[in-house]
Amino acid sequence: MDIGPIWRAMLKNKSGFVLIALQIAVTLTIMVNAFGIIQERVNKIDRDSGIDEANTFAFASVLFKDYEREQRMALIDEDLDLIRNVPGVVNAIASNSFPLRQGGWSMALGLEPGNQTPESVSSAIYFVDEHGVETFDLTLIDGQNFTPDQVNWADPEDNTWPAWGIITEALGKEMWPDETGSYVGKSFYINDNDPVNIIGVIDKLQAPWESWSGVERSMIVPQRRASEFVRYIVRTEPGRRDELMPEIEAMLVASNADRIIRDMVTMEEVRKLAYVGDAALIKILGFVVVLLTIITSLGIIGLASFNVSRRTRQIGIRRALGASKPAVVRYFLVENSIISAVGLVVGAALSIGLNIAMVEAFSLEPLAWYVIPAGMLALWAVGQAAVAGPARRASNIAPSIATRSG
Repeated sequence: MDIGPIWRAMLKNKSGFVLIALQIAVTLTIMVNAFGIIQERVNKIDRDSGIDEANTFAFASVLFKDYEREQRMALIDEDLDLIRNVPGVVNAIASNSFPLRQGGWSMALGLEPGNQTPESVSSAIYFVDEHGVETFDLTLIDGQNFTPDQVNWADPEDNTWPAWGIITEALGKEMWPDETGSYVGKSFYINDNDPVNIIGVIDKLQAPWESWSGVERSMIVPQRRASEFVRYIVRTEPGRRDELMPEIEAMLVASNADRIIRDMVTMEEVRKLAYVGDAALIKILGFVVVLLTIITSLGIIGLASFNVSRRTRQIGIRRALGASKPAVVRYFLVENSIISAVGLVVGAALSIGLNIAMVEAFSLEPLAWYVIPAGMLALWAVGQAAVAGPARRASNIAPSIATRSG
C-alpha cells in the first residue's frame, strides 16, 4: 500500500494526529520508567534475608518486676532451655534484632584504631550465642562457629566488645576490596580501639533496615545482654511454626508471672510490614500504567471513529472502485502505525532522557536495553487493536450508501 496518500490525508487533520502521537509518547515515557521502578522494587522485595523466614518467629519478654542482673541472666537461660526442649523447635536465641525488623545496632568498623575515619565501614551488629548460626539458619562458608567459652554476658560497667566475630561475605568485600583469599584470621577495630578477630564468614545475613545501602553488611558477635526487655528468636521444624507459637507463649507465661510476652510475629509478617511501602508503590504505578494505556487506546479509537465518519464518502468511493474490505482495514492500520511510529520515536527519546535524570537524582538502576523496545512494541500492538474496530466498521460501509452521503 502506498504510504504517500495516507500521509497527505493525515496532514489535513494535523491537530488530531499530533495529539494522539504526543499521547503515545507520554504514555511510553511513563510506562517504561514506571516498569523500571516496579522491577527494582520487586527485586528489592524478593531479596533473600539470609534466614529461614518460613519457619522462624520472634517475640519479646518484658519484666515488670525489678530483677537483679544475675536473676535476669538466670531467667533468660531458663527461657531458652524451655524453648529449645519443646518438640519441633530446631533452636532459639535471645538477640537484639533480626533482619527487616527496622531497628537494631550498627557500628563503624576500621582497620586501624580510631575507626571514625573516611575508610571505616558501617555494619549491622547482632548479639548471639553459639546457637545463633543454627537459629538463623546461616550458611557458614568459611571458618567456624562460636564456641560456648567465647560467649559472654555484656558487663554494664565495661563497654569492651567481644574479641571474635562472624561477618557476612559482603562486609568482608567492603572492608578488603582487593582481598582474594580468606577473611578468617583478619581483624578490625570496633568502638574505636577494641580489636575483633574474624573466626567465620557467612554467605548472607541482611541488616534490620531494608532500605539501607549497606543492607548486606552484617556481623554476629558472641555476646548476651541481660535486660528487662529480651527479644527471643525461635526456629522450628518445617510446618511447625504456627502450631508452636501459641504453645511456647503459654509455656513462658506459665513459667514466670513477673513478665509479659508480647510482639509475637513471624518473619513472613515482618517481611510484609518492612516492604509495605514498596508493595503499595508497585500497585500504584501498575494502576497508572494500565490507566494511561486505556486512555491512549480510547484516544486512538476516538480518532479512528472520527475519521471513519468524516471519510464515509471517500471510503464508499474506494469501495465502489473495487477496494476490498481488507484493503480498507489495512488503510486504517497503516495510518495508525504511522501515528504510533512518530509517537513511539519521540517517546523513546523522552524515556531515555527521563531515565538518565532519575538515575542521577534517585540512584536508580538504568533501564535494561530491552525495556524501551518492548514498551514500543506493546504500545504499537495496543494501538493496532484499538483501531481494528473502527477499521472493520469502515470496511463494512456499502458503496451505494457511501456515494449517496454528503
